[in-house]
Amino acid sequence: MSSQDARNTRLMMTAAAIVVAGGVGFGIAKLTTRPLPAAAPEAPTMAGPQTLDVPAAHLAAVGIAVETVRAGSLGGEILAPALVRPAPNGEAVVTAHAAGTLVRLTKRLGDPVRAGEALALLESRDAAAAAADRATAQAKLDLARKVAAREQRLFDQRVSPRQDLELAQAELAAAQAEALRAGTAASAIHVGSDGRSAAVVSPITGRVTAQTAALGAYVEPNAELFRVADPRFVQVEAQVSATDAGRLAPGDAAVLVRADGTTTDAVVRSITPTVSGETRTATVLLNPGTVAGLTPGVGLQARLTPKAGTGAGTSVLVPDEAVQSIDGRDVVFVRTAKGFQVQPVVVASRGGGRASIASGLTAGQSIATRNAFLLKAELQKGGEE
Repeated sequence: MSSQDARNTRLMMTAAAIVVAGGVGFGIAKLTTRPLPAAAPEAPTMAGPQTLDVPAAHLAAVGIAVETVRAGSLGGEILAPALVRPAPNGEAVVTAHAAGTLVRLTKRLGDPVRAGEALALLESRDAAAAAADRATAQAKLDLARKVAAREQRLFDQRVSPRQDLELAQAELAAAQAEALRAGTAASAIHVGSDGRSAAVVSPITGRVTAQTAALGAYVEPNAELFRVADPRFVQVEAQVSATDAGRLAPGDAAVLVRADGTTTDAVVRSITPTVSGETRTATVLLNPGTVAGLTPGVGLQARLTPKAGTGAGTSVLVPDEAVQSIDGRDVVFVRTAKGFQVQPVVVASRGGGRASIASGLTAGQSIATRNAFLLKAELQKGGEE
């Protein structure tokens, strides 16, 4: 073997040794080195603007409703039909207090009226008799006062005995009692200044909601002629099953939903202890926080939230139409001072036109509900621009 061949053999052996050493080292490093953690998937983000400037005056113009969300669960919330009714002090039946013929109608259906204002006038023999009794009693009272004053002077001058003075004082007291009775009777039937007419007077302030009085008709005492209602005093009656009535208590929160989708907060005032024999339901009386837009006779939907169903483990309930989809994510529009903020949420479940929000929203926040899709369209339009 030549020297050149010997050198080539040594180089090949050295290279083989290097390759073997590198393979062994790589194997050891692979066994001893920890693998790098896999990169976490990035959360989807929404492109475009995340806020909208919408003045409060524009909300009503475009029909966007705003509602304050509450804690609860779909299974714990009670949905019930409800009806707006006048409160006991908010409606009055106006009757005639004397028999007579209607000769004047000063108010008609729908007219406003003040407490103590006359709605109609009738000619009445009862009113004439009451006016005559009042005048007679007043004349006797004036005479009794004069007699009593004269007897007092004579007694002070030691001219008249005490017995005459006491008799005059007794007659004065009787005359005062008779004048009071006659005056009260005349006031009860609202005798006019002419001494022959009686007025039909409203006991409360409000508007005329019903009228049965007809000009020239003869009416009997206590006959209903008008109904007057004060729109400031209303209550809402919701009908619930006996089982749901047992879950409710005075002070529980409620939301009243009108036909146009707008809402009003309310509070449970009382629950009837028994159920109706006809409907098999109990009546829940609700006091609305505001009576604007609540007209007696109008039907509503009541969403009742028992306090027992609003524990720490419950979610937030919102109308299903409040949840919109943007860039593949469920969002709601949270009301801000200038408009709305897009808030991503996680919807746990849906049912009965309601959505249960697991995260992303807290109770007490105000969000757009009815026609929230208009905000979505405006937001997407702004992003395209």
